Amino acid sequence: MARRCAFTGKGVQSGNNVSHANNKTRRRFMPNLQETSLYSDALASMVPLRLATSSIRTIEHKGGLDAYLLGTPNSKLGAEAVKIKRRIVRAAAAKESSAA
Repeated sequence: MARRCAFTGKGVQSGNNVSHANNKTRRRFMPNLQETSLYSDALASMVPLRLATSSIRTIEHKGGLDAYLLGTPNSKLGAEAVKIKRRIVRAAAAKESSAA
């Protein structure tokens, strides 16, 4: 399983540990990924995701999973997020056509 956020694509970065004597050794900066499930109103179900904590905060700030995905262009989303966005758009269209 990749250490990459499903929505933002935030992944592992590399850098140096720098000692007091200015010795440099390579290290890895890991993203703070969390297994979480977010509720989608359009799908009427929980969607399990592996997201960075910064992504979770952004989704909550934007008003939930559906609002975040529909308000974000596909070019800024990861592949998994685009798939979920397509499912949400299809479900919303089906719900609208059945109501009309």
